[in-house]
Amino acid sequence: MADALNDTLHGALNDTPDDNPTAPVTRTVRPRPGLPLTLTLTESGPRGGRTALVLHGGSGPDSVRGIAAHLARRMRVVVPTHPGWNGTERPDWFTGIGDMAAAYLDLLRDEGHRDVLVVGSSLGGWTGAEMAVRDEGGLITGLVLVNSVGVAVPGEPIRDIFGLEPREIPAYSFHDPARFAIDPATVTQEQVAAQKANMATVRALAGDPYMHDPTLLDRLGRVRIPALVLWGESDRIVTPAYGRALAAALPGGRFVTVPEAGHLPHLEQPAASFAALDAYLDVTTA
Repeated sequence: MADALNDTLHGALNDTPDDNPTAPVTRTVRPRPGLPLTLTLTESGPRGGRTALVLHGGSGPDSVRGIAAHLARRMRVVVPTHPGWNGTERPDWFTGIGDMAAAYLDLLRDEGHRDVLVVGSSLGGWTGAEMAVRDEGGLITGLVLVNSVGVAVPGEPIRDIFGLEPREIPAYSFHDPARFAIDPATVTQEQVAAQKANMATVRALAGDPYMHDPTLLDRLGRVRIPALVLWGESDRIVTPAYGRALAAALPGGRFVTVPEAGHLPHLEQPAASFAALDAYLDVTTA
């Protein structure tokens, strides 16, 4: 969830096959004429038909590369880099998840996307859920939330990653943290600076109230599309009990756990995660 996880992602990404059928292409767009915001998008997969919007969490767009590659076998995939991540610009007025959800809905409308599957990991799941609540045009027809934050669940607090040392975060995030251990000596000063900048963006967008909107859980009842809530059962950032409450708040929600996986199940257990994703798509795609 937090960008401090970037220190651990290199090994995980090396374990994730890049099986995209087409080479990803990156472009920049303004989601709405006159809006002072530029989005960086990486696209892959066949044009035409359904679109998947894949939203990363605090760990950045590389953390959802495997999901994008898998989905690109069957649909067009768009992966935004959230404003403020990886050196991209975040305007001063862009201060919350609501701003991000509104920008991506503008993008979908402006570019004529219909029948959109939104897949969000962690903070990206929060954004996707907020998009689904606000989607009055019916553009979004499927929602997948992977170990998502964003709601307040009594008795299931979200782990305060700002109170953890960077070296502590993997222990709460992964089922097998040793598998993704990175030697600190191999981390460059440029990487450290980028991680600090990304963490500052996380704090600006989701730090107060911490990693949730107090109203979102009740508003999820408006979301009538089929929703898969996919959860690594060893997650200690947001627990499976938190995920079950999130799924229960969605009228079309289904909760599925991934064994031997933590906060990023698609990195630790890609085969099981993608099997659950495919089963959801097979049932819900007309």
